[in-house]
Parts: sequence; C-alpha cells; structure tokens
Amino acid sequence: MPIRKHIPNIFTLGNLFAGTLATIFAVQANFELTAIFVSIGVFLDFFDGFFARILNVTSKLGKQLDSLADMVTSGVVPGIVMYNLLKIDTDNYFILGDHSEIDSLVAFMGLFLTLSACYRLAKFNIDTMQTETFIGLPTPAMSLFVVFLPLIYLHSEYHFLNEIIFNRYFLTGLTLVLAYLMNAKVVLFSLKFKNFSLMDNTYKYILLVLSIVLILTLSYASVPMIIISYIILSVIKNVKQNK
Repeated sequence: MPIRKHIPNIFTLGNLFAGTLATIFAVQANFELTAIFVSIGVFLDFFDGFFARILNVTSKLGKQLDSLADMVTSGVVPGIVMYNLLKIDTDNYFILGDHSEIDSLVAFMGLFLTLSACYRLAKFNIDTMQTETFIGLPTPAMSLFVVFLPLIYLHSEYHFLNEIIFNRYFLTGLTLVLAYLMNAKVVLFSLKFKNFSLMDNTYKYILLVLSIVLILTLSYASVPMIIISYIILSVIKNVKQNK
C-alpha cells in the first residue's frame, strides 16, 4: 500500500498522542500544558482531513480514527478541565483542596461535556449532511473554549473576568450550553477553503480578521471570544440565507 495513504492517519494518531498527553496534564491541573497539547491535537486534526482531501485518500478507517482521536483530545480532556475548574476554591483560585460532598458532586457536572462530545462524534460518523457545513458546535471548538478558560486567570490582565469565569453557577451553565450546542441543529459554516474568492468566503474572512484583532488585544481570552464570534457569524449567515 502506498505510503501516502497512511499520511492522514499519521496526523490523526498524532492528534491522539497529543490528546493523551493533554489528559495527563489535565488530571494534574497543569492547565498551561493541557492547552498547549490540545492546541497541537486540534492543529493535527485539521491537517489529517486536509491531506486526506489533497491526496485523495479518504477512507472509512480514517473517519473512524479521526473521531476516536477527537474523543480524547476534544472529549475527555475538556471534561476533566471543567471538573477541575468546578472544584476550584473560589476564594483561593487554583487551590484544589478539601470540598464538601455537594461541591464534589457539582464538579462531576463537568464530565457532561465528555458525554455530550461522545454523542456528537457518534452522530457525526453516520451523518452524511455535514460535508459542506457543521451541524452543531464541533468538538475541537468546544475543547479549545474550555481549556483556555483557566489561562485567562493565569495570564490575562483583565482580572475582572475572574469573578465571572470562576463562578460555579457560570461554569455549570456554560457546561450545559456547550453540551447543547454540540448536539443542537444549528448550522455552522465550514472553515475549509475550496477557493479564495471573497464572495464565496466572506464570513470566513470576517472571522479571520476578527481572530487576528482578538488575539492581538485579548491574548488568551481571545480563544473563547473567537469561538463565540464563529457561532454568531454562522447564525447571521443562516438568517440572511433564509431570507
């Protein structure tokens, strides 16, 4: 079998390896390394599909491998991160100490992200409608949103955000919203470029410009904001198309 047929799967396994390392660091509440390896995994996840299309070597095996790898990087990891965030002592950020039984039970709510991601990935594997668009928030976007939340506190100058982000009510609500968005029948435009025409890719270019501005101005806080912008732009595009 030609080696080129294995190239996309090598990227997919790289995603799984990065996700496995991210899982280890997430359990240790090492949020910086968790975010780094999740980002590497998502990067590799993008390029496995890219090379599969370029080399014309898409396969059923590759599709299954892709979802299995995503289940770790974009399913297990964000669930563990959210679990840790919900266990944080809100008076002493990032001190994971003793907690009441109620606090511990609330923390397990974070794993609902893992269950919802699994359900989405299973649906994606048998769905033939998500070739040109996404239906529901992709799991890599959800994962990046979650794993960058603790970095806002660690590195951002916008300390006023801490009281909002590390509030258990907010985190619980966010968990439910993200779980819903992953499986909701909300059409989100694909980030793949078939050509570079401005007319065909207007919303992609808007998102690209917004992303650059947000990264330059908000640092780590830009990642969740970029994902929120992506959802809003998709909704605007859908409304305009329906008219």
